Amino acid sequence: MLSAEELERYARHIVLPEVGGPGQAALACARVLVVGAGGLGAPILLYLAAAGVGTLGVVDDDVVSLSNLQRQVIHTTPDLGMLKVDSAAALIRRLNPHVTVEPRRERLTAHNALGLIGRYDLVADGSDNFATRYVVADACYFAGKPLVTAALGRFDGTLTTIRAHERGADGQPNPTYRCLFPEPPPPGTVPACAEAGILGALAGVIGSMAALEVIREIVGFGEGLVGRLIMFDARSMRFETLRYAWDPTNPLSGEHPTIKDLSGHG
Repeated sequence: MLSAEELERYARHIVLPEVGGPGQAALACARVLVVGAGGLGAPILLYLAAAGVGTLGVVDDDVVSLSNLQRQVIHTTPDLGMLKVDSAAALIRRLNPHVTVEPRRERLTAHNALGLIGRYDLVADGSDNFATRYVVADACYFAGKPLVTAALGRFDGTLTTIRAHERGADGQPNPTYRCLFPEPPPPGTVPACAEAGILGALAGVIGSMAALEVIREIVGFGEGLVGRLIMFDARSMRFETLRYAWDPTNPLSGEHPTIKDLSGHG
């Protein structure tokens, strides 16, 4: 039951027929884990908190540095040197006291992924490296959790939803992350953000879209992004959509899977 204060806070959601009171109540009951409190994690966390998602877990082991502030809008200048999860939690609590924040001051790895992910209904991955993305995606498959995953380049971004533990309307398994990207690129072939640079507002665009996709998954309206990869080019301000499907040769959920657990991630 929403309080009078919550009814006023979420009034613009509740008047939407696609959301309404039941949708807002579903958001209040939801538990979402956000991986990373950086460029993508910042807008994801802010918009999910503003939307009234009841419990937000945030996992990150980094501290706030001055170069983060160009795009990581959940942190401010006085937060320099703080753990990002603590800085993010403080701002979320100021934004919406109805949201419970669970800071996880650690890096998500193959050793702790299933334990962390198992506590939540849905995962939003805003990590900044391929190793973590593959761990998160594989762990969500084994844990049976939906995953909204986003990534950034210098001037481009991508977004998709993975529900690989379920089947589609055609009876075929839904695609995994490995159906889209079978293997991570070789180490050193994709420069890190510190080397290549990144357009700050781009993180806001893709992160906000990821938050919207999480909200749609929780409330259950519209056409989800399972089997669809959104690609955005900030230089041309152009969106494109790539459709992808389950690959029976993928090593995770294919006809002859070779990945049986997370041990291969080291």
